[in-house]
Amino acid sequence: MSRFSRRKFLGTSAALPLGLGLGAAAQAQTGRLTGSATMIVTGANILTMNPSEPRAEAIAIRGDRILAVGSNEEILFYANASTQRIDGRGLTVTPGFIDAHSHPLFAEEAIGVNVNLRRIDDVKDALAGQAANTPPGHWVRGVMYDDTKFEDERPLDRNDIDDAVTDHPVYVGHRGGHTGVVNSMAYEMAGVTNDTPDPEGGRFFREDGELTGKVAEHAREVFFEVGTWPVMDRAVRQQSATISSKNMTASGLTSTTDAYGNYDDLVAYQDARDAGELYFRIAYMPGGNSPVYEGLKMAGVRSGFGDDMIRIGAVKFSADGSASERTMYMSTPYEGTDDHGILTMSQEDIYEAVDDAVAHGFRVGIHANGDLTIAMVMNAYEKALKDHTGPNPRHRIEHCSLINPDLLERISKAGVVPAPFYTYAHYHGNKWVEYGEEKMEKMFAHRSFLDAGIPVAPASDYTPGPYEPMMAIQSMVTRKDLRGRVWGPSQRISVTEAMRICTVHGAYASFEEDIKGNLVAGKLADFVILEKDPHDVDPDSIVDIKIIRTVVGGRTVHEA
Repeated sequence: MSRFSRRKFLGTSAALPLGLGLGAAAQAQTGRLTGSATMIVTGANILTMNPSEPRAEAIAIRGDRILAVGSNEEILFYANASTQRIDGRGLTVTPGFIDAHSHPLFAEEAIGVNVNLRRIDDVKDALAGQAANTPPGHWVRGVMYDDTKFEDERPLDRNDIDDAVTDHPVYVGHRGGHTGVVNSMAYEMAGVTNDTPDPEGGRFFREDGELTGKVAEHAREVFFEVGTWPVMDRAVRQQSATISSKNMTASGLTSTTDAYGNYDDLVAYQDARDAGELYFRIAYMPGGNSPVYEGLKMAGVRSGFGDDMIRIGAVKFSADGSASERTMYMSTPYEGTDDHGILTMSQEDIYEAVDDAVAHGFRVGIHANGDLTIAMVMNAYEKALKDHTGPNPRHRIEHCSLINPDLLERISKAGVVPAPFYTYAHYHGNKWVEYGEEKMEKMFAHRSFLDAGIPVAPASDYTPGPYEPMMAIQSMVTRKDLRGRVWGPSQRISVTEAMRICTVHGAYASFEEDIKGNLVAGKLADFVILEKDPHDVDPDSIVDIKIIRTVVGGRTVHEA
């Protein structure tokens, strides 16, 4: 737990808990530090995210920590013959970017076929090709499906899959993780007919009484319980962790959060680290209904356990549907419908989950997109906080998509950390038509959170959304989608604010502001070198800024 209050953090996040100042403090120890840097960067435009010294031109690293930040003259003082010297002229250095909510191992392309394609016929071809290499009767799995990206301007349905695959059950998972599309053989194996009632917290979608193939939330589970599914072995999972961390660091991310991990995921991260092939830092959120969470509780492990590379974070629960798949639970319906979305936990379920987690020393992060669901989560957090003593536990609301003034006040008063999608306005524009312009002024509300003094966290939710920090900054600054349409202009923020969210606030969300988030002597040497300063380019081209180098703990993990 941090010793800083939330209010103090927001005003003075540059405090140096490790007792090391910038140039002056380091120079006070000249006898010990002269020539001790293992790496220096000079001549750069350094955006420190430290309010007391927002810009510098050089930085010195010793081992995995920042030794000093200051002028070229100050930093050259720490170099010796073996120091790695990086010429930063014309380049911009920032703290390593942090993604506070993602699913790095979620795509599972090793056991399925990527159907993130532009035409339904292309998806059909991909599924047919996968079926040709799958034993008869075994499940064929499609991953990364996105219904709003098709040139056909309609979603995939049961008949499409039936045309492509006849002798296998098929499940095509939406990249949002809350819906899927199945074929007729899948329905038959699961015993689902037109007359099968929807399960609590789930839906079998129908048109004119006929099953369409689309299934949502708990309705998906009946399919997972029948037939033979492809599996990932330990070696493949380790490889997936390595690949994910390599790809994410190439985008400038130095830390991320796995926001619903199972036992195999935790093992994969540890295996990759042991092999020297885990390139980012990971905050691991165990799934609230997973065996690994029960095991951690039994072992007495609590949030915060671990080290600088892998740390146990909040426990994750999911209380409603998806923003990207249009199933989140709202007080008003989707445009042109009477559909308010899907609730997957009752109020009593939420109370019980929070009470149990708190009793076992866990912070809590609950997936809640719609305003009604967010209010239910806040009811439970407020109840738990009544008898709480000690530092603010910083319970989280994952996504926290649709807010209102009352919710803002409650979130601020309780010290809760919201983690709304940071690339969605840009990447998922085709979906926002079903919410309407009025709702979009209250969704992914970074401006409203900042104005309320709330340290809103950066969150991609990858795979549902892209994780690239440059896209995130552009999305939060412009609120423009891929077609140039603006969604919720009142929620625009500045470049500096967006960068602060992606660095300082990301560290705060995982209780790690004492060791990362800004470039301050004594903190972890996590930084990124950019081709250009995001402040100096057309806001519509921030996404195009090239990542030149990513450094994690003084180790270069990506170089262009």
